[in-house]
Amino acid sequence: MTTVFRLDASIREAGSVTRAIADTLQDALVSSLDDVLIHRRDLGLKPLPSTAWAGAAFGPYTPPDLQTPEQRNDVVLANTLANELVSADAYVFAIPLYNFGVSQHFKTWVDIVLTDPRLSSGSPSAIRGRPAQLIVARGGGYGVGTPRHGWDHATGWYRRVLEDIWMLDVELIEAELTLADVTPAMAGLRGLAAENLASAHVAAREHGQRLAGRLNSAAAGVLDFAAA
Repeated sequence: MTTVFRLDASIREAGSVTRAIADTLQDALVSSLDDVLIHRRDLGLKPLPSTAWAGAAFGPYTPPDLQTPEQRNDVVLANTLANELVSADAYVFAIPLYNFGVSQHFKTWVDIVLTDPRLSSGSPSAIRGRPAQLIVARGGGYGVGTPRHGWDHATGWYRRVLEDIWMLDVELIEAELTLADVTPAMAGLRGLAAENLASAHVAAREHGQRLAGRLNSAAAGVLDFAAA
């Protein structure tokens, strides 16, 4: 069975653009895969405690008889989160841009996961080379020539973690102008926003189908090798 890990960081359930695009990708993926399990981690609706990072970071270096109950629980949490990644064959990360920066819920998750030796910075990544889809939604426009070009301080950081630290093979799907329909000052951009969103869903379907082909081929290769 192929396991796909999906992470959502939107604080909204209804109306979330990143969730909707991830749903499109997941539908295409599931319909094209022979046998798949989607393992979900919802950080937006069920955030992790930010205090867990300290316990997970310092707990392993504290003598067992001096560890606090919180430290022991936090180390177990870090191990659980890392296991979710290590046991998956592919990944879907759906993360909105909030206030021009990194999602606090995603940042907390990363900080805790990085305390696990299998996924820590500077160590050989236990998930190196595996495929990942990164879905990002931004309320405004941040491209070259726009007033807020350079204000997206999140997407680059996400890619540094996923690509440079964990060495995943990342494909990016972006949606912009997602607040046009509810922002009077952006009324003139609503047509462009609709086109942008439609293109993101098209890309999600294509990426899902392509990822399914890659995973099916990998599974067939394992079976062929086992039968040889």
